[in-house]
Amino acid sequence: MDLEREFRSLIISKHLNFLIGSGVSAKSIGLMKDFDTHDDLMKKINSVSKKLINEKCTKAVKEDLLEYCNFVRAVVDILNNSNSRQTPKSVNIFTTNYDLFIEKAADKLSGEYGFIFNDGANGYFNRVLNSGNYNRTSSYRGLNDNYISEIPTISLIKPHGSVNWEKVNEEILIKNKVVNNPIIVPPTGNECRDTFMQNHYYEMLRLFQLELDKPQSVLVVIGFSFQDAHIAKMVKRALQNPEIMMFVFCYKNEDKEIYIDNLNISRSEHSNLQFITPNDFDSKKLLNKKYCTLKDLTNLMNGF
Repeated sequence: MDLEREFRSLIISKHLNFLIGSGVSAKSIGLMKDFDTHDDLMKKINSVSKKLINEKCTKAVKEDLLEYCNFVRAVVDILNNSNSRQTPKSVNIFTTNYDLFIEKAADKLSGEYGFIFNDGANGYFNRVLNSGNYNRTSSYRGLNDNYISEIPTISLIKPHGSVNWEKVNEEILIKNKVVNNPIIVPPTGNECRDTFMQNHYYEMLRLFQLELDKPQSVLVVIGFSFQDAHIAKMVKRALQNPEIMMFVFCYKNEDKEIYIDNLNISRSEHSNLQFITPNDFDSKKLLNKKYCTLKDLTNLMNGF
């Protein structure tokens, strides 16, 4: 199989979705297993997010941010090359991460590339989060109304909350800072219960399920091990959609078996599910490659 050609062809021609987990930010933040308590993890996430906002980044944070920027740049390139008469020029990025890497990357690139970054909020001084905002599209219109050209749109959907979400008068506001009491779903093992108890989180996951049920869809998963049982169940259910194609990037070769166990699926290959491991990059003569990273995904998106 020509992985590069097949992958790029599919993501250009289909409804494109990404699911990004904590593994993508692990270089600068770490994983839950690296911390004694959830509070310790949150302190680290808050610290890194503040560095991103204030642009006082450590070397590791700069390296992660560069990878996120290259990824967002590649996403915009894919959207610009897609045919809006076949599929909308839009992509959904679902992430369970609380950090602000994607927001910062989009902000840094907004002046260079013509795209809309939709984080689900509207308003000016008070930016209120509402899941209905994800259904919007934007277009350029000719001076004489002689043409309409859809503008590429990246929608960021955070079903577990964010360090810059603040609850005010029963509404969730998106701030341009790290707030003191962010609205998040903590990784306590009760994510399923906590998520469905909060209507907003439920709406975010409902969007996820609806996107996976659409015909001609692609889901690309990276940095996510399917330990969140409620999301794993949604992904497993979506595999019943014969028109969806899923690509799951495994950080290490042995992670494939772990992901299969967490998804609770058969060891036999599903025709619409493909695991990509470091071994799949051997054709690039990277025989000592041990890990799959966001950089590898970005290279595949760029066709090399």
